[in-house]
Amino acid sequence: MATDDKNRATAAAILPLVGGAGNIDTIAHCMTRLRLSLRDRSLVREEELKALPAVLGVVDDDTYQIVLGPGPVARVTPEFEALVAEERAAERTAAPTPAAVPDEGPAAPASSANPTTADELAAQGAAIKDRQKARNATPVKLFLRRIANIFVPLIPALIGCGIVAGINGLLANLGWLPGIVPALTAIASGFMSLIAVFVGYNTAKEFGGTPILGGAVAAIVVFAGVQNVSAFGQKLAPGQGGVLGALGAALLAVYVERLCRKWVPESLDVLVTPTLTVLVSGLVTLFGLMFVAGEVSTAIGDFANWLLANGGAGAGFVLGGLFLPLVMLGLHQALIPIHTTLIEQQGFTVLLPILAMAGAGQVGAAVAVYLRLPRNDSIRKTIKSALPAGFLGVGEPLIYGVSLPLGRPFITACIGGAFGGGFVGLFNQLGDAVGSTAIGPSGWALFPLLKGDHGLGTTVAIYAAGLVAGYVVGFVATYFFGFSKQMLIELNEPPSEASAQHSHG
Repeated sequence: MATDDKNRATAAAILPLVGGAGNIDTIAHCMTRLRLSLRDRSLVREEELKALPAVLGVVDDDTYQIVLGPGPVARVTPEFEALVAEERAAERTAAPTPAAVPDEGPAAPASSANPTTADELAAQGAAIKDRQKARNATPVKLFLRRIANIFVPLIPALIGCGIVAGINGLLANLGWLPGIVPALTAIASGFMSLIAVFVGYNTAKEFGGTPILGGAVAAIVVFAGVQNVSAFGQKLAPGQGGVLGALGAALLAVYVERLCRKWVPESLDVLVTPTLTVLVSGLVTLFGLMFVAGEVSTAIGDFANWLLANGGAGAGFVLGGLFLPLVMLGLHQALIPIHTTLIEQQGFTVLLPILAMAGAGQVGAAVAVYLRLPRNDSIRKTIKSALPAGFLGVGEPLIYGVSLPLGRPFITACIGGAFGGGFVGLFNQLGDAVGSTAIGPSGWALFPLLKGDHGLGTTVAIYAAGLVAGYVVGFVATYFFGFSKQMLIELNEPPSEASAQHSHG
């Protein structure tokens, strides 16, 4: 089957399982996931969706997220959008047919203390996600999700420009093709020089304002002429405040616009509202926000560098060990603006390679589970199908399908991530900073984006060794401490015998 036909077939298989075009409000994608805003979540046939060969997992969050993996998601999404448009066009020329409500409800949590099959693990993992989603619906966490929604659409450009920057740096260091280096510099740097505009546009869009007005106000931050403006006794510098300043400026623009819509007569709205929005928000940005956001941005960069320079091993251990729980709690989204700020300031974020070690611990733990359950074909099959994605940094299938429902292996996976993070953090402390020029990928997918303050070979070697440390410690900790004797007995029994034991227990 041709690649385009395969991607269209995947999109066609997904569409009816999420309730059809009539159940979809918005469609987007990030590095690995197709993200859908759905009108009625009860129309999703989740078990059938998970059973599709192309689907690596699902995440039911503020948007319904279908994990397809890096590469496929960027090809399936346009096909999915086209199918939705076609279905809507067909509905406009025919009587609408209500979407059928699926006969089966969501899978129930496993009734046993230790789930013994892949289906029971998946059910228990889904129950954990549902409970965590309910806990995450707090104002702070919902706000963090909205902040994440601002930056997620920027990830493809960050990755593309980051890889071009890496290639350009390699050519410059080797002295090859000197005539093309300036061109690659322009390609790699153009987006980053204007990232504030995109952040402002997305901020206004996310918070209900006019996107172009958010972008217009944020553009002030990167305008070269701001160097002629003084605030707090200092001349401003183009880009001062960076993405944080742009985010704040666009948020202010949203609230000014709302006030104008409320008080300005409709006959004058088209002239007065945009003018006041840009003028008021622009003045506050120039004479307040840029300076304040600049100080905050500088403090973030200085603190990250100080932390890793003075306590890199300990900080890496804590960050690598706690990242999976942070993801569960939804608090990892607070790190996205920090990553972007560090990339904007220094050219790379030193935090992402450390946090990526959590995925390495997860992979090591999964391999240990596979070997410790030689008679459990169901769970072993799940691990075999999810491991390739795990190596590429897509951890959801292993987390929610294997380690988290089992309990102990999730803890031992965190231990593996802690040791991997501590290893990379130690080298940061010794002066060999390891960073990433973009956010989004982890695992092996992060290799093309690595950058540090020493040679590329050194940076790659440290990151690779950190992954190995995460794999090994996650494996060893899980193999020896990830199961109680009773768990091993139950999990290695044939499903029928295990079910009989639980029913008579």
